[in-house]
Amino acid sequence: MQKRKVVDSRRLPRWTAGTRLSPLHLLELRKRVGLQIGADAACLLAGLGAAYGGRFARSPLGDTGFWTIAVLGVFLLYFTGTALHLYLGRYRFGGFDEVRALIFSIGLTTLGIILIDIAFGRPRLLPAGVLPLAGANALVGMFGVRYLWRLALERRRRQHRSDAEPIIVFGAGEGADRVLASMLRTPDSPYRPVALLDDDPHAQNLALAGVRVRGGREAIATVAQQTGARTLLVAIPSADAALLREITGVAEDAGLAVKVLPRVVDLIDGRVDVRDIRDLDLTDLLGRRQIQTDVDSVAGYLTGRRVLVTGAGGSIGSELCQQIHRYGPDKLIMLDRDESALRAVQLSIHGRARADDEAVVLCDIRDVDALGALFDLHRPQVVFHAAALKHLPLLERFPGESVKTNVWGTLAVLDAAVTSGVEQFVNISTDKAANPTSVLGYSKRVTERLTAQVSRHAQGVFVSVRFGNVLGSQGSVLRVFASQLAAGGPLTVTHPDVTRYFMTVEEAVELVIQAGALGDNGDVLVLDMGQPVRIADVARRLAARSPRPVDVVYTGLSSGEKLHEELFDDNEHDIRRHHPLISYVSAPPVDRAQILDLDPWGHSDTTRTALRQLALCEDLGVQPQFTPVVPSQPRMTGTATAIGNDR
Repeated sequence: MQKRKVVDSRRLPRWTAGTRLSPLHLLELRKRVGLQIGADAACLLAGLGAAYGGRFARSPLGDTGFWTIAVLGVFLLYFTGTALHLYLGRYRFGGFDEVRALIFSIGLTTLGIILIDIAFGRPRLLPAGVLPLAGANALVGMFGVRYLWRLALERRRRQHRSDAEPIIVFGAGEGADRVLASMLRTPDSPYRPVALLDDDPHAQNLALAGVRVRGGREAIATVAQQTGARTLLVAIPSADAALLREITGVAEDAGLAVKVLPRVVDLIDGRVDVRDIRDLDLTDLLGRRQIQTDVDSVAGYLTGRRVLVTGAGGSIGSELCQQIHRYGPDKLIMLDRDESALRAVQLSIHGRARADDEAVVLCDIRDVDALGALFDLHRPQVVFHAAALKHLPLLERFPGESVKTNVWGTLAVLDAAVTSGVEQFVNISTDKAANPTSVLGYSKRVTERLTAQVSRHAQGVFVSVRFGNVLGSQGSVLRVFASQLAAGGPLTVTHPDVTRYFMTVEEAVELVIQAGALGDNGDVLVLDMGQPVRIADVARRLAARSPRPVDVVYTGLSSGEKLHEELFDDNEHDIRRHHPLISYVSAPPVDRAQILDLDPWGHSDTTRTALRQLALCEDLGVQPQFTPVVPSQPRMTGTATAIGNDR
């Protein structure tokens, strides 16, 4: 096979040094550099000629001084341009960086000509006033050549494919400017912008890249009809969920599909490309309040530590394990009762599932003896307690199971943590613990009180974290809707006005991890989750996107279910000590004697009433006492399953 020629780097621009160029590429490179130098030399000569003609009102063709200055000027231009890398391929032809270099080059060339002219003595080759004017004329000419070249290039790039989809762009800010440039400069772009929309009245006469603003959101339907566009792009990377919901509602009523750009924090170097355009999903509409993690403080208490996660196979637990693993703990112990879920999280972290991995523990948090042995063996320093039963309707039917797992199981984990000297303990709670009305809410509020009680006597820091629904978790409304859509519908909603708070699992876990670094002993940390979302609106939006008709059916609120969830009890105050999106409240300690007196095997109404009394602090007349649970406590052992918290 014939080898391609290796080009001598001394004869080419620096950016090509040492590279292998084909003869065709080499010829094209020399041709481009030659044209660039020739065009600039021609502009310099034209500038000199124009200045000479303006000064003497005659042609300079027979003037020896003129031609001497002209030849010297061309050589100086080549020399200064090369020194400033103007002719070495450093700058894109017609780019702003090249314009700056061009100004310096012409300035130095003009100064050099003037000094040479002065050095000739008197009489001078040309009058002193001619040369600065000649430099200015040459610079204007060079700018003009570059502008025309850029204009021709832009027009050539705007030759879209015949099948390019017309698209309306909402937002006339920086995001729109960048995505329009990407659409127009990408020959194979699948989109062709036909109109801009913006609610800002000051932008009504604006045009970006030749695309004009034609109104605000009220003009969406009209502009869609006039342009034939079937897609609307919301080109506002910082748009919040409320704005997206409003724009999406208007656009879908007009028959438009909605697409969005990535968030600002997701963009690499702030650059927007046509390939970044994606379909709108429910995560955008439900809100994605991103909190900034204090990486230094997080790494300080996880790196090199022994960390235990209960409920490691659940949605929260598995994400916890994945994020904790990034901080390099000395050992990450993953505990769950679901062996399949344990294997899945092990695979997601390590890429393989080893049967002999001691850090993967199949255990029920109800089993006090097994928990004690586990803590004695691994001696964890940090514990994230995510294991719980959390299905609200089922726990209403079987409140005793909530006592065994959520209450007694948490107490068993707390006692094992105290006995083994755990330094930081994070109990994962739920917004249903605020002004609770259900067995799930009662039991999780009791765990907050238990954690606060233990924190009074433990050597480490024991805190709870309270947050709302996690998007896409097991049993969440979105998964239920997805299953119902797959089955052909209908979508079931409890009440037309029911609302819920939502957050992504990544953000929920960031809060949980921060709790260990930012929380003080006994605190309950609550995340500012923005505005609640109407579930009926979510269902209607999903039904509208279905390729076949799907009904939305209202089934009525189940026992213990709230119409609107809350983040705070009536007697709690929103105090934000360390982070603008994290509130700190306190939970009154609970008398553990009353915890142990609960009867999960009795009548369900009796158990439910006892849980409600403990959750609503109707036991505060009893002075809380701290007595560690004896590992052989018979009432806290059992064989029922404790699954991962999948809120």
